[in-house]
Parts: sequence; C-alpha cells; structure tokens
Amino acid sequence: MASPMVATPIQFQLQLQTGRLRYSSPSSTPSRGRFASARVMASAETAATEKLGVRVERNPPESRLSELGVRQWPKWGCEQSKFPWTYSAKETCYLLQGKVKVYPEGEEGFVEIAAGDLVVFPKGMSCTWDVAEAVDKHYKFE
Repeated sequence: MASPMVATPIQFQLQLQTGRLRYSSPSSTPSRGRFASARVMASAETAATEKLGVRVERNPPESRLSELGVRQWPKWGCEQSKFPWTYSAKETCYLLQGKVKVYPEGEEGFVEIAAGDLVVFPKGMSCTWDVAEAVDKHYKFE
C-alpha cells in the first residue's frame, strides 16, 4: 500500500549569515531518495559574525575559551554608563556579565554585545560604549 505522504525533491540549505538563516529550494535539484534532504552548515567560523569592524562569537564552548587562555586574562568592569573609547591595540575580550551597545565612530548603527560573547575590537577603532547592564569581562590586548 502506498504512503499517503508524498515527498518533493527539495534540498534545503541553511546558512548562518549575520544572525539570519537563508532557505533555498533549487527546482533542478535531483531527489536523492524518497524524502527531501536537509543540510545545515555550521562551524566555528560561521558561529562568529562581524559587524561594523567588530567580530562577535556568541557563546563559544569552554574548550575554545581554554584554548585562548581566557580565564587567565586580566579582568575589567564598569557600571551602567556611556563613554568614548579608542583602541590603541587589538583587544579580545570575553564578557562574563553585562550588556553593551558599541557605536563605532563614523558608522551608522551599533553592535550589541552581552554576557557570553567573545569579542574582537580592531586596533585604531574609536567608538562609544553605552553600557546598559554592568560589565565584568576578561580582556587581552595584542
């Protein structure tokens, strides 16, 4: 007896791009079987995004933090505030707590970072930090 469900030869391709998933359904894709196939592309590279020159890796695994030696880096913190900042060197930081909107000078928009984010700010960047929730972070300058 034939199944009442009919699968179509659709191939799903999901890609993480700046926080959005993209779906594509090429009509010429041949079916590899009775059911449509699904493929999700994800890696450490795609887990990180870059916006306005700031690279953000959301919730990296502890193995990544250990590999970088994050827990041995110095710590810095501040209360809710707003202030200008210029990076005289490349900074990598890991936010333990807090929520911040970073407004790079000369750019439209902002980058929001929060607890659990591993962030890289490029040398020479001038920006304004708008701290909505008190920050505690590990940091390293290169």
